[in-house]
Amino acid sequence: MEEQQQQNVLAAAFPAPPPFWQSFTPENLSSISSLRAAEPQSSSSKVEPDSATELPIRLLELPAELRCLQPPEPPVEGIYRCFGDLYNMNDPLPNLEEQGIQQLYTPPLTPTSNTGGKHTDRALILKRIAKSLLLNFLELVGIMSVNPEQYQEKIQDLRTLFINFHHLLNEYRPHQARESLIQMMQTQLERSRAETQGIREMKMKVEGILEGLSQAKLAEEKENEERGNEVVEDGRDVWEALEREFG
Repeated sequence: MEEQQQQNVLAAAFPAPPPFWQSFTPENLSSISSLRAAEPQSSSSKVEPDSATELPIRLLELPAELRCLQPPEPPVEGIYRCFGDLYNMNDPLPNLEEQGIQQLYTPPLTPTSNTGGKHTDRALILKRIAKSLLLNFLELVGIMSVNPEQYQEKIQDLRTLFINFHHLLNEYRPHQARESLIQMMQTQLERSRAETQGIREMKMKVEGILEGLSQAKLAEEKENEERGNEVVEDGRDVWEALEREFG
């Protein structure tokens, strides 16, 4: 009974905030932050996570007052609830005919398919619909100036054109998502290559410094050896002079 009442509240036109907002107090936020900081991290996650892109560490055992402070687990079956309604994550885009709306253009091929080697220019279709929208709007202005009671038909024509325009754009969402993913992967690849190049340049600098130090050490050793040889030669000259003098 309580769960049904909660669903009715969430399904309302202007639902009230969920009751667990009262759990987000400064004390509870500080407590869960301390627990997450004390949670041991794996060796692969030693880098500080980005709070804007990565989820915080999920704690398995939490007190009752802290359980609402961490996000729920991802849906396993691909179904999630939002404001009391169930949504499918893999919901395909329905056709206009299935929605009872007149389709004003020939359905082009999907952006990812090349059946028959043909590909309809979607940009051309969108331009034609945009021109039709402008023309129908001008006709609506003319009707409103002459006989405003006959506006309904022209409003319906504008609605049909807008829905067709929006539906054609929505067919490009999978292509847009794929291209966005490709761009993200390319950005990550370029960042990795830049980091690798920086490491290689630093390696070359370190090798140059080490080589310079080794050359300086060799020169110092050679100089010390030459000084030792000069001392030995001076000692020999002294002994030879003493032998000639007292020999």
